[in-house]
Amino acid sequence: MYKILSVNPGSTSTKFAVYEDETLIYLHSIRHTSEELSLFKSMFDQYEFRKNLILDNLKKDGIDLSDLSAVVGRGGLVRPLESGVYKVNDKLIADLKSPHMSEHASNLGAVIAREIADAIPNCQAFIADPVVVDEFQDVARISGLPEIPRRSMFHALNHKAIARKYAAAKGTEYENLNLVIAHLGGGISIAAHRLGKVVDTNQGLDGYGPFSPERAGTLDAGLLVNLCFEGKHSQDEIRKMLVGNGGLMAHLGVNDAKVIEHRAINGDEQAKFLLEAMAYNVAKEIGSMLVVLQGKADAVILTGGVAHSKLVVDYIKKMISPFTKVAVYPGEDEMEALAMSGLRVLRGEKAKEY
Repeated sequence: MYKILSVNPGSTSTKFAVYEDETLIYLHSIRHTSEELSLFKSMFDQYEFRKNLILDNLKKDGIDLSDLSAVVGRGGLVRPLESGVYKVNDKLIADLKSPHMSEHASNLGAVIAREIADAIPNCQAFIADPVVVDEFQDVARISGLPEIPRRSMFHALNHKAIARKYAAAKGTEYENLNLVIAHLGGGISIAAHRLGKVVDTNQGLDGYGPFSPERAGTLDAGLLVNLCFEGKHSQDEIRKMLVGNGGLMAHLGVNDAKVIEHRAINGDEQAKFLLEAMAYNVAKEIGSMLVVLQGKADAVILTGGVAHSKLVVDYIKKMISPFTKVAVYPGEDEMEALAMSGLRVLRGEKAKEY
């Protein structure tokens, strides 16, 4: 039996879990206040603080780590790479520390994983399927400006985990299927999976695609340029309008789809209309990915927190069902996805070198 620790640092939380093979035996989440995190000059300065919180809580709750086989951290904004499980090596750590890399809380996952693993005999540190997984076909990289190529940035960890789960339920392997997967969360990413590779996706972090509960998605470029240069907003304010205060948040002042759906069910026509507008945009993006797969999709899969919304799911199904089957796997379990990635390596899958 293998014992695995999953570590998932988020912008305002640190989540960690312990698995024995496929069985969850411990799960904990710590919320961080803005005042708490403001004590650190940079995101990277937080890693010792977060690591100690993990170790202190595990010790307090009686979780023995001496027989730990692996620590799997959330992958950060490193250089584009293939999907898979990667050993945390010196080059990976150096890139995460580089000032040229974007700052994100997930960057701390690899560092924390390695420091914990290094203190335990025969324990290994890994990351799995970070958001920068890049398996694009070349034609998908081209935009109308050479200076701004299309980039692969999406919810790779959940996409890949759900794809494998769906394939297992169908008695086959992920690499045998063509799928369109739509991760519907605070951000939305919709990808064409061709025989185990994501050959195209919208840029769900801060770029283009459907608007989401808190992201603006694709906008009229001319109007966006005007907004940037009319002198009313700083660069930081514009960025916040695109990510954080965009989408449903911009229209309704709320980014919780569950709350908005409750309002819609209770007669708020504006809330209902905007949820339908978001679903409409999601369905259009799914349609574009069906075209990427030349119509040869085994299924469209809806996942992520917003996939709990019956209103949103029913609207998407109405638009997509005439073309292919639609499966729904609501929610996401990043802790399980991380642990199962580590377990595959412990059971014989070869870990990749960064």
